[in-house]
Amino acid sequence: MSYHDITVTINGRKELVTVSSHMTLLQMLRDTLALTGTKNGCEAGECGACTVLLDGKPVNSCLVLAIEVDNAEVTTVEGLSEEALSPLQQAFVDHSAVQCGFCTPGMLISSSSLLERTPNPSDAEIEKALVGNLCRCTGYVRIIDAIKSVSEGSE
Repeated sequence: MSYHDITVTINGRKELVTVSSHMTLLQMLRDTLALTGTKNGCEAGECGACTVLLDGKPVNSCLVLAIEVDNAEVTTVEGLSEEALSPLQQAFVDHSAVQCGFCTPGMLISSSSLLERTPNPSDAEIEKALVGNLCRCTGYVRIIDAIKSVSEGSE
């Protein structure tokens, strides 16, 4: 097994990490850096629980090798706010969009990315942005309501 030193910016902080050639970004985040907000769901890119931003774009961290993020920027759910909940995180709480919570980190990352690109998304745009994130508890209505509540022009 070969090991590599990589430099990656995670949640705004530069890190030097030694990774094996077969380690996934998900494994690096959870096991090496103790960033356990990113969830290990299916390990096949089907559920979205492990979604993070890689250079500003949502990716399934279980499908990205850690070595691929050398000199990249990664944002996890922990990076969405520094101390208090972000407005999006608070909206998820306020709209009861969190039940078991397993899908929530991936939903928040995908939603945050959408709102960055499209500050006032339509229902169809929200649904499209969440297509890779599975939730078995809420039925998505409350999640969509939470996202809409923080979009521009919402009351």
